[in-house]
Amino acid sequence: MRELRRDPRPHPGVGLVTDRVVVEADGGSRGNPGPAGYGAVVKDAATGEVLAERHEYLGVVTNNVAEYSGLVAGLEAAAELGASAVEVRMDSKLVVEQMSGRWKIKHAALQPLAARAREIAGQFARVGYTWIPRAENSHADRLANIAMDDGTGKAASLAAPERPKAKAVQPDRVSPTGWTGAVGTPTRFLLLRHGQTAMSIDRRYSGRGDVPLTEQGLAQAGAAAKRLAAMPGLLSENGEAAPIVASPLMRAKQTAQAVADALGGRVETHPGLIETDFGEWEGLTFAEAARRDPELHRDWLGDSSCPPPGGESFDAVYERVGQARRDLVEQYDGQTVVLVSHVTPIKTLLRIGLDAGPSLLFRLHLDLASLSIVEFYPDGNASVRLVNDISHLS
Repeated sequence: MRELRRDPRPHPGVGLVTDRVVVEADGGSRGNPGPAGYGAVVKDAATGEVLAERHEYLGVVTNNVAEYSGLVAGLEAAAELGASAVEVRMDSKLVVEQMSGRWKIKHAALQPLAARAREIAGQFARVGYTWIPRAENSHADRLANIAMDDGTGKAASLAAPERPKAKAVQPDRVSPTGWTGAVGTPTRFLLLRHGQTAMSIDRRYSGRGDVPLTEQGLAQAGAAAKRLAAMPGLLSENGEAAPIVASPLMRAKQTAQAVADALGGRVETHPGLIETDFGEWEGLTFAEAARRDPELHRDWLGDSSCPPPGGESFDAVYERVGQARRDLVEQYDGQTVVLVSHVTPIKTLLRIGLDAGPSLLFRLHLDLASLSIVEFYPDGNASVRLVNDISHLS
């Protein structure tokens, strides 16, 4: 691992630095592993004033190595500025959970970076770690992209630059699996869609509304749980259940709990698995949304970058779910994991596995309580093994 170069200069005009700062950090890899870079910014916690910036090209490394490198650089900058209390804000669930001590660090390449981050953090009186959505981490993301575009390895200028119009981020792409191309032990995701709700009966847009399962939905969850409990590989030799990770919404957690009860496991949640935010279309049928916003609705059907009014575009969902996939592959490397989520995140994971375009979202049907399976290999290959199986409901 190359040594991270440091530029101790504070932001121009900064004199006595506040004791309380916010560190925002990000990293990216175009290929994972691929050409990578990080970005980090230190801000005054009270005023939001930019005190320091860092970015650096890292060569060919993974996305997670880049994100940890951004954290290390941000903490180093905060230490050099004399901060005593630091709030770290990152859109990497993996880094936040591991640095908070809730997730184990299994990957050998991340362990020395995490150790370095803890060493620096020990210099502060207080350090906190908070996960934020990618949209709230745009400053650090922009710096990371500058580093990747630059590709020179040059340490950052600490002058606060003018903010250019944000460039569109191209989704990560996964190479399709050849007949003999996949190498290593894959991380296997069993993708279970939640059971029926009152919204799904009427085929209404159901995104962030936290609705429970119906009686029929609970029965569907139970049937799916029974099916999973009979599948090989979900219980270890000592009887330990496979990890079960769900969207934080009630309908997904209820479905996941049925699986946990059947396997004797417990449910974790990941915010990246939440359903699309349909904004002002929430609760409307397809026809009602088309009548309300005819032109926008038509554009939305043909353009994955177009969001519903007040909602989230499918490109944004792709970015969010892609990050969740990276988090979960890193955390559960080589294991079988039950993921209980919603129609769009599951389609997105299948889309990543198939290396397909956004039209898949409109051409693939997923039934309630359906099971799909996708495997992600450490060499970047992927294999979709099953799609929309509902044999357990018949």
